[in-house]
Amino acid sequence: MVDYYEVLGVSRDATQEEIKKAFRRKARETHPDSNPGDPTAEQRFREAALAYEVLSDSQRRAAYDRGGQVEFGDLFSSFAGIDDLLSRFFGGGLGFGFGARPGPAAGADVGAAVELTLAEAASDTTREVRYRARMACSACGGEGAAPGHPAEICDRCGGRGSVRVTRQTFLGTAMTVAPCDKCRGRGRIITHACPQCGGAGAVADEVAVTVEIPAGVEDGARMRLTGRGSVGEPGGRPGDLYVEIRVVPDPRFERHGADLVHRVRLGIAEAALGTGLRVPSVDGEEIDIEVPPGTQPGTVFKLSRQGMPRLRRRGRGDLLVEVQVVVPTSLSPAQEEALRAFATAGPGSPGGSSRGRKRRGR
Repeated sequence: MVDYYEVLGVSRDATQEEIKKAFRRKARETHPDSNPGDPTAEQRFREAALAYEVLSDSQRRAAYDRGGQVEFGDLFSSFAGIDDLLSRFFGGGLGFGFGARPGPAAGADVGAAVELTLAEAASDTTREVRYRARMACSACGGEGAAPGHPAEICDRCGGRGSVRVTRQTFLGTAMTVAPCDKCRGRGRIITHACPQCGGAGAVADEVAVTVEIPAGVEDGARMRLTGRGSVGEPGGRPGDLYVEIRVVPDPRFERHGADLVHRVRLGIAEAALGTGLRVPSVDGEEIDIEVPPGTQPGTVFKLSRQGMPRLRRRGRGDLLVEVQVVVPTSLSPAQEEALRAFATAGPGSPGGSSRGRKRRGR
């Protein structure tokens, strides 16, 4: 797995401000304008951007530090280019010439939630997610123009949606391509707006999408489905869908990452004499274990590879069975007589002989 701290050149206890400064520095070093003729520059920049997205988010950083895989979906598939990456991460650029470019507005991101049982989270599963988002208008096909009145070709950009402009960068004067300011990158100008969507090209609608959820996912994890959010203005990129995973607590287990803890309650006699138990597993099968004589309170039996799958990795965690010895609060006459006999029988129980000596000393 790539070491994102090494990519940015920061320590594992770096602050958010140090991480942001490191990415600014790395962006300068790896931007293609700074490395003419280097075909690896863009890939190195994208790697640095991925490291920044993971380490700048507290939840993703925590999952990464635990050894979990956090790359849900393709981070860069919807980005138009390097400048778009810088704008996406810093909302207006890094302050050295690569600002956000004007153009058709991108679609809004949308959130949804999926609820899983612990057993469902223990295996790969799929779920249909329903949510509301702005989708392409069916009347105009997302163009925004009224039927019978097609949009006209923009006379400024000739329908390309972009124009060449000169701008100053930290490397000097550069000729770049930017969205046309007259048609806002659409390449077309609407003269008669669609009556159904008012020229927006989109209307609110209910959407259904199937989400593939990997085995071992934890409660609170977020998956990003690129381009599944609301559509943008014509020519603008769509937003993303963020799906939050909610794993319902299972009363039989306490989860610690990939490990599960199951607690069993034994009576004094069972702990002292030993017994056999059947304990549940997350897969639904029961497992037989032997509790040896003299088992003490708090003893933990480890059942290897019977816990949760490790997210995006091979192997599973362990099932830890913790013994709790229950002291009875009321006894029948026969039980009380048996315990008194045990207590006075000698050194067979801790403290038994000392209590006997104390009674004899009276």
